Amino acid sequence: MYFIIFISLLILQRLSELYISRQNEKWLLANGAVQYGQSHYPFMVGMHTAFIISLLFEYNWRSGTNISWGFLIAFLLVLAFKFWALSSLGKYWNTKIYRIPNVYPVKKGPYKIFKHPNYMEVVCEIALIPLVFGLFYSHNIHPA
Repeated sequence: MYFIIFISLLILQRLSELYISRQNEKWLLANGAVQYGQSHYPFMVGMHTAFIISLLFEYNWRSGTNISWGFLIAFLLVLAFKFWALSSLGKYWNTKIYRIPNVYPVKKGPYKIFKHPNYMEVVCEIALIPLVFGLFYSHNIHPA
């Protein structure tokens, strides 16, 4: 039951992020933003989708696993860091790479300390999510 709740909330979170990203994309484009890395974006979406599917398959293949409360707490801390990073960017945050000419990068929140905290956070998420339910195959086949 924990897995179903967890994976449902994870999918809902990801879909919410895509919605926010689309709203921010409209604002960015209206303000003259230029997109970079268009060719790799479909690959990134496919990789994240395959990651979630691998979690579902492995969990069902192994007939369920126990939850690791320690890894769940670690994941929730990483998620809090993610929300801090995203809220620090505000309308500049997007799942795609945009830059508005003559606008300096955001230097508040975790961006005061790290150049790309959101990328660092995604690596931690991909490492931790499978470990919450002991899904070691999914953890090993998806490099962060």
